[in-house]
Amino acid sequence: MVGLVLVSHSARLASGLVELIAQLAPDVTVITAAGTDDGRIGTSPDAVAAALGSADSGDGVVVIPDLGSAVLSVRVALEDAPAEKTVLVDAPFVEGAVSAAVTAGTGATLEEVVAAAQEAREIPKF
Repeated sequence: MVGLVLVSHSARLASGLVELIAQLAPDVTVITAAGTDDGRIGTSPDAVAAALGSADSGDGVVVIPDLGSAVLSVRVALEDAPAEKTVLVDAPFVEGAVSAAVTAGTGATLEEVVAAAQEAREIPKF
């Protein structure tokens, strides 16, 4: 099953999103790389790299960051990750993660999970 890595500046924000996803897609592995070791706001390439390894069950990993500088941490971590199995997705943090998780929970391929996360950008809220 495709795993997810959520990269957030806030551990509390990421934890809340994991709580939501656990209700909707309980079988999907969702790992966070969020906040700093001293409990502050921020991201870490080392934390992202560790999360990538934990989320990978063999079918690939979708990585969804919250804000711009989180993307930088992800890009550094991805330098040592297998490109064909690890995809950084430009998607809204909450909607993209939920769509990706629900799709992954169906046993979808990495490409299908990536597409679901990206399509979340187009879902109207009204």
